[in-house]
Amino acid sequence: MRENLNDLTAFVMVAREGSFTRAAAQLGVSQSALSQTVRGLEERLGLRLFTRTTRSVAPTDAGERLLAAVGPRLEGIEADLASLKELRDKPAGNIRITASEHAANSILMPRLMNLLREYPDIKFEISTDYRMVDIVEQRFDAGVRLGEYIAKDMIAVRIGPDLRMTVVGSPAYFARHPKPTKPQDLTAHNCINIRLPTLGGLLPWEFKKGTREVNAKVDGTLVFNGVQQVLTAVLDGMGLAYVLEEAVQQQVAQGLLIPVLEDWCHYFPGYHLYYPSRRQPSTAFSLIVDALRYQAPLRPVTKRI
Repeated sequence: MRENLNDLTAFVMVAREGSFTRAAAQLGVSQSALSQTVRGLEERLGLRLFTRTTRSVAPTDAGERLLAAVGPRLEGIEADLASLKELRDKPAGNIRITASEHAANSILMPRLMNLLREYPDIKFEISTDYRMVDIVEQRFDAGVRLGEYIAKDMIAVRIGPDLRMTVVGSPAYFARHPKPTKPQDLTAHNCINIRLPTLGGLLPWEFKKGTREVNAKVDGTLVFNGVQQVLTAVLDGMGLAYVLEEAVQQQVAQGLLIPVLEDWCHYFPGYHLYYPSRRQPSTAFSLIVDALRYQAPLRPVTKRI
C-alpha cells in the first residue's frame, strides 16, 4: 500500500528541527495541523516516534530508526526534483523538429548554429520530410511547414516571409520551345512534376492573376518525390519546373534558369514552426522559438522635403 509521503516529510522536518513550532514554520502549516499529521503517522505505524516535553521534542528509538531509513531517501528525492527544476531553467535537452529540406537549409540551420554554439547542452535533431507528419505520434517537439497546411489546433509561429512558386526553364530548353505567356500554354510543354508523399497526388500548378485563379493541367515525362531531382532535371533542359522562387534565386541570378509566367505567380503564407497547444515549453525550446521567430524587415522611411 502506498503511504502518504507528506506524513514522512512532516516527521523528518520535526526530527531535524527538534520543534513542532519551527518545523511548522518551515513547512508553512499550522502547529496543530503538523501535530495531527505526525500523530496520524504514529497511529498508522502503531509506534511512538517522539518523546515530547514542554521544552523539547526528541525521536524515540523507533523514531531514530525511521529517520535513518527515510531521511536520506527524502533528501535524494528533493535533490532529484531540484535537478529537474534546474533542467527547466537551464537551456538543455533534446529538441526534435521535422521540416522540409528547403526549410531546414534556408531557415533552421542558418539561425540555429550560433544558438547551439552558445548552449552546447542543447541537442538538436532535424528530420527532413515532405510528408505532413503527426508530430505528437512521431514524438517530435515541433514541425516546420507552410502556413496554409498547419492544423488549427496547433500553435503556429511565423519563421519566414511570404513565398511564391515560380515556373522556370533552362536557356537550352527555351531555345527549342517558346516561352509560355499564360498558364494554358503549359499544356504544350514537358512539365517536370513532383509527387506529394502525404496525399500521393502530384503537386498542383496553381496560378492567380487579380481575381482569376487557374489550376493548370500539366503533363510530362518526369515525376520525382524530391525537389533536388526536379532542379537537376530542369537545369539539364529536360522541361519546365514549378518550384519555390526562393529555391532557384541563385540559378536565376546566374542565368542558368529563366522564370516565366511571373505575373501569374502569387504569394502565400511562408514557413511556420508549429507545436501542440498543450505543450509546456522548456527553456531550450523557448530559446529556439525566439531564434526562429520571423522579424519582418523595416520599410525605409521617406523624408518629406
